[in-house]
Amino acid sequence: MARLAGVLLVVVATVACWAAASAPGAAALGMNWGTQASHPLPPKVVVQLLKDNGIKKVKLFDTDFAAMSALAGSGIEVMVAIPNNMLADLAGSSRAAKDWVKRNVQRFDFDGGVTIKIDFLDDGRVVQWLDNGDSGQWTVYAKAVRYVAVGNEPFLEAYNGTFINITFPALQNVQNALNDAGVGDRIKATVPLNADVYNSPANNQVPSAGRFRPDIAGLMKDIVDFLAKNNAPFTVNIYPFLSLYLNDNFPLDYAFFDGGATPVNDNGVLYTNVFDANFDTLVAALKAAGHGDMPVIVGEVGWPTDGDKHAKSSYAERFYAGLLKRLAANTGTPARPNQYVEVYLFGLLDEDQKSIAPGNFERHWGILRYDGQPKYAMDLTGQGRNNAMLVPAQGVKYLSKTWCALNPNVKDLSKLGANIDYACSNADCTTLGYGSTCNGMDVAGNATYAFNAYYQVKSQEDSACDFQGLALPVQTDPSTATCNFTIQIVTGAAAAAAPALGGAAVAGAVLLALLQLLALW
Repeated sequence: MARLAGVLLVVVATVACWAAASAPGAAALGMNWGTQASHPLPPKVVVQLLKDNGIKKVKLFDTDFAAMSALAGSGIEVMVAIPNNMLADLAGSSRAAKDWVKRNVQRFDFDGGVTIKIDFLDDGRVVQWLDNGDSGQWTVYAKAVRYVAVGNEPFLEAYNGTFINITFPALQNVQNALNDAGVGDRIKATVPLNADVYNSPANNQVPSAGRFRPDIAGLMKDIVDFLAKNNAPFTVNIYPFLSLYLNDNFPLDYAFFDGGATPVNDNGVLYTNVFDANFDTLVAALKAAGHGDMPVIVGEVGWPTDGDKHAKSSYAERFYAGLLKRLAANTGTPARPNQYVEVYLFGLLDEDQKSIAPGNFERHWGILRYDGQPKYAMDLTGQGRNNAMLVPAQGVKYLSKTWCALNPNVKDLSKLGANIDYACSNADCTTLGYGSTCNGMDVAGNATYAFNAYYQVKSQEDSACDFQGLALPVQTDPSTATCNFTIQIVTGAAAAAAPALGGAAVAGAVLLALLQLLALW
């Protein structure tokens, strides 16, 4: 295969390369790397972290140039994203889809040229990566284009039908544009979907009764017919944690893989965990639609560690231990036994600026803390080593060991509530909520946590620790046995993250970049 060749230029969306689905078990494990953080780890640090832990595939949610540059030459396979807000344009015009494919795929689809993997999300930019074959002049990760993912969970019930009428036409136009460009035999369009697009009827709650949601059943039939016609996979996000979060009566043990739950008997087939049941409900829905053998990719699966009574490190450790063993053994599911399942864990790092509309847990999905430090034992190889720990991020630089605390000498606390509200409106206080790690502290503890969260988000600016005279900086760590009062990391290095190139290689890369950019515009 052509040597992986060096980075290059930014344009308008998101790009990448995807792994070969034939790789067995945990050896082909993928990881979601989100960057919605006030102080994200420098991309070079993250890439080294991925390599140190043997992670071979990564899925991005933005088109940060520094991140893509850091991934250049790493050998890590990359998947990135393009927005739902492009669906209307692509649905309404086959010309727009052809222009998009020409601009982002076809123009660079030649031996020794650009190889692109694309996924649709909520950002309109695109990054292009160049591969100059075996010249060895400069290095970037590259692989054949595999998928164009059209939209991201567009049929979520929470969207109230916003994308119902435009997703399928967009999918058709994109795939047809790929076909017309002569690359449709190897580049497939798909739609990443939430597991709420299928279910079992209320009077027969077993996986084999799975069907697509009644309000979109006809649409889903059209979509899977089209996917099958073009030999494309079905992509789904499955979250056993949400089964617990959304239903207080859901049996706890059924969310895990260690056999502690009462099985669900589906005509003699026993389901001991909700992941298998969910996956096979989809398989049944696909079968009912005439495509029971359609390949399925699990684009997201994981367990948060804070922000809810069920979001805790001990549960995350338990969940992943069971999942990873199954992936490594190619256990499959009852409907698809002894089969490899392509899975991307969600996610790599905590993100303190994610929307908490779904719940406070949204900022705590990481298998690592915000600073790249492990939260719990985890064996990514799936070999069941109980004390295995992930390799932590190396070279992380922290701000000074200074916290912002409630001034103990203040007597008038009449403005305390308003200042806490202000701090938590501009920083992450989700760990203070019910069932979370910092819940239950006294007024001083809550105030100090809120003030410090804001102070750290503001990179310890002097003016960020005043709160109308209620706060002051301290050098004594106010953390408790269960509640960590963070010190944020230094992030200036992120802007400097870029692959090192020799003088001649730099000149060649820059010239080629400029030529390609001019060709695009």
